[in-house]
Amino acid sequence: MQGIIGIVTFLGFAWLISENRSKPEIKPVLSAIALQVILAFFLMRFDLIRHGFGSLSGVVETLKAATQEGTQFVFGYIGGGDVPFVIDPTSQKNTFIFALQALPMIMVVSALSMLLFYWRIMPIIVKGASWFLQRTLSIGGALGVAAGAKVLLGNVDAPLLIRPYLKDFTRSEMFAMMTCGMATTSATVMALYSFILKDTIANPIAHILMCSIISIPAALAVARLMIPHGSNQTDGHFVMPYRFTGWMDAVSKGTSDGLNIFLNVIAMLIVALALVYIANTILGLLPSFEGAPLSLQRIFGYLFAPVTWLMGIPWHESAAAGALLGTKTVINEVVAFSDLAALPKDTLSPRTSLIMTYALCGFANFSALGIVIGGLGAMVPERRDMIVNLSFKSLISGTIATCLSATLAGLLL
Repeated sequence: MQGIIGIVTFLGFAWLISENRSKPEIKPVLSAIALQVILAFFLMRFDLIRHGFGSLSGVVETLKAATQEGTQFVFGYIGGGDVPFVIDPTSQKNTFIFALQALPMIMVVSALSMLLFYWRIMPIIVKGASWFLQRTLSIGGALGVAAGAKVLLGNVDAPLLIRPYLKDFTRSEMFAMMTCGMATTSATVMALYSFILKDTIANPIAHILMCSIISIPAALAVARLMIPHGSNQTDGHFVMPYRFTGWMDAVSKGTSDGLNIFLNVIAMLIVALALVYIANTILGLLPSFEGAPLSLQRIFGYLFAPVTWLMGIPWHESAAAGALLGTKTVINEVVAFSDLAALPKDTLSPRTSLIMTYALCGFANFSALGIVIGGLGAMVPERRDMIVNLSFKSLISGTIATCLSATLAGLLL
């Protein structure tokens, strides 16, 4: 019952902040929610499908081992190789270095994704997802391609597939595409999230991928509530965004793109954690609250506690869960996943940890807004004002969509 109340509340809030509350498009919204429920039921309840997703953990382990082959050759023991000294067995420290042993997987996955484009495998997946979404939710062809691609591609990569049509997008379609971007992640970083959560939940890669799949119809439902489509839709089809001279060119392009993401993630983590430390230091100068100093984590824990309760999390765990949701929104999901993995085992129940995995699995954070504005603004400079105007709304809608997915996961798992 708690989760049902949550779903109704999240959708009700989306309608409450709608640009056109007097004319909500009830039928397509309910169709999108129904599609999300059906997809979630099949993905989470059918043993054959669950076992198929379960096998993905072996893929992640292979990627991890393959990446470590490269990092330990280049960096030696700080990249995961054998240490040239004896480690004190009583010490609580270890030689794991996040930047050199976890993040390099981004470059490997990026290179592999470009190979999938070169071999025409990725276009088949995207076209299939696009066809399915167009038929089930009656959206325009161009939006269908972008939404289908967002299951696996990033906030800038997916729109590239329909770049020639972006200038013709209606305000509603642009917002729907941006919401899909905020409500999902990308294949490039899924393996990284899985690596971080490997000791927190069972088979994290399966849940992360399932979340991206079921969050697409949720994002389209929320976007349609907040900015109804009307009768205007942009037709369009998949446009191959890359031209490769050979498979080595594809690997080179993917590696270069992955390096940019790798460096961006490192820079964002350093700056974000530094800013949080500064903010917490300033807050610590204020009078204590309930016997402990104030911090951003505690403040967001209180603010987001009702939201996490609506997702089906017990009230006594909602403050800790709310702090994670706040960290994800203000900083990014990588820090939030790391905080989730670092929590003492008795802080959250296994069910709550699983719900929070779904709630954190999206790009709806302030740092992603800059990427979206910069990337989309460069593709269609004539629509930049619209993109800037919609950016903060898309952060809210993307958060609502991931909360819907998390609530559904709590009801079904």
